[in-house]
Amino acid sequence: MGTFVDATGLACPMPIVKTKKAMNELNSGEILEIHTTDKGAKSDLAAWAKSMGHVLVKQEEEGSVFKFWIQKA
Repeated sequence: MGTFVDATGLACPMPIVKTKKAMNELNSGEILEIHTTDKGAKSDLAAWAKSMGHVLVKQEEEGSVFKFWIQKA
């Protein structure tokens, strides 16, 4: 399993801030898994990943938790 960010219970912009920080620690091609309960993160994380050149590999919802897998560019 790759690197994991638990941003559940955090309001925007914290999920993005934590994701950005974790991404800086990764090497190109590595995948970061993010869990958040912030509904705004659904569009924010996808847009952020795209703007940074990263790939949103997968996203799913499990109850109130939104899960994202982003591959570093």
